[in-house]
Amino acid sequence: MPCANDHFADELAELNSAEEFLDYFGIDFDARVVQVNRLHILQRFHDYLAKQEAGHLPDHAAYQHWLARAYADFVGSSAQSEKVFAVFQKVEGSSFVPLSSLTG
Repeated sequence: MPCANDHFADELAELNSAEEFLDYFGIDFDARVVQVNRLHILQRFHDYLAKQEAGHLPDHAAYQHWLARAYADFVGSSAQSEKVFAVFQKVEGSSFVPLSSLTG
């Protein structure tokens, strides 16, 4: 007998874009914000979910909360400011190497 979590997981598996996730959870969004930050929003959403208590399976309300928060992070900010991906994070002790020093 399938449980509600199985149905929820099946529905989530069908979602393919940030817009589909936001629509599914009933979160109003500005398409321009999502257009520019869709991968960052989804990664931040994933990061928030990963911080859930170990062994605690998030439910619909938790997913909705974390997705709304992930989206809100980018409404008044930018990918560069939020530093979701490593490309935007300054690694401690890193140095700048000019391209001219790499060509012989």
